[in-house]
Amino acid sequence: MLCCLRRRRSTITFSIFWKSKATKCPNVDTFLQIYGSLALTRHTYANIKKMTNGFKDKLGEGGYAIVYKGKLLSGRLIAVKVLKQSKGDGEDFLNEVASISRTNHVNIVALLGFCFEGNKRALIYEYLPNGSLEKFTFHGASASNQSLPWNTLFNIAIGIAKGLDYLHRDCNARILHFDIKPHNILLDEKFCPKISDFGLARLCPLQVSTISMMEARGTIGYIAPEVFCRTIGGVSHKSDVYSFGMMVLDMVCGRKNLSADQQRSSQVYFPQWIYDRLEVESESPFEGTTNAEEKVVQRKMILVSLWCIQTYPTDRPSMSRVVDMLHGCLESIDMPPKRNFSSPPRLVLDTSGTFTEISD
Repeated sequence: MLCCLRRRRSTITFSIFWKSKATKCPNVDTFLQIYGSLALTRHTYANIKKMTNGFKDKLGEGGYAIVYKGKLLSGRLIAVKVLKQSKGDGEDFLNEVASISRTNHVNIVALLGFCFEGNKRALIYEYLPNGSLEKFTFHGASASNQSLPWNTLFNIAIGIAKGLDYLHRDCNARILHFDIKPHNILLDEKFCPKISDFGLARLCPLQVSTISMMEARGTIGYIAPEVFCRTIGGVSHKSDVYSFGMMVLDMVCGRKNLSADQQRSSQVYFPQWIYDRLEVESESPFEGTTNAEEKVVQRKMILVSLWCIQTYPTDRPSMSRVVDMLHGCLESIDMPPKRNFSSPPRLVLDTSGTFTEISD
């Protein structure tokens, strides 16, 4: 088995390996020793239940997992992600352990331990008190109406960009996240952002520019066009760049910023709308922004995001370039070409100001 792994390690990812070999490789310890970190602490399910006080305090829930607040014996607060039993092949679990255990960066959430006991699987992460970025964007703002200062939003964008640059360049193997969105960005007590949820991640040798994928992965609205339309270009780290750009647009241009005229249109693709406004307005494309520094931050974030969501991967900057653009002066950022800027064929902005997928 080890010989087979050595031959194929440069061309396969852990998700495909697990899916094709699950029936032949029941020993998860062998997998974790090959791909994961031996420094991780393995816990029994009984310990997980004790840490979370019987799963009493639920922090959130997604399609494949529920996250609970817990505490280690040392008193350190933790977030315990318990995978739902319906995800029986363990793909998401092994993806997360194999990828995130290779990381050590201030903008990547820290994995402290795990549990793999039959069909009971859990991941133990550091606890981040401010939750996800989602509640500070228009997706969650309608319920809590929480907002952040522009300087804080700008620093969050820079932190996420640095985290992605680290995943793409500074790990032993390049890690492609494939699910960058506000829900998967967690914030600590000082609003330092940390990238989380590596269930869809893929490992890629640093010298390999593109990877093959058997299926599209990601979240509607953030998926790069080449992931579902291969004629546009190869799937690569530039796919994460696209997702980052769409997320920054969410941060800057929440639904509350749409004008009444645009809300009445059912066929407006929001990035195109903001691009048109940016061409006309010399500073900020939104009303109500009077502070000169805020206008610079807004325009810089929008310009960078529009570069990131260029249709063709070759037209997008790398994440290292994105970091430089965000740190640099506004005048050094050129207006991106609109000709290489197109909307996904099945997404529109509906009358309530939200993105909707069109069915055939």
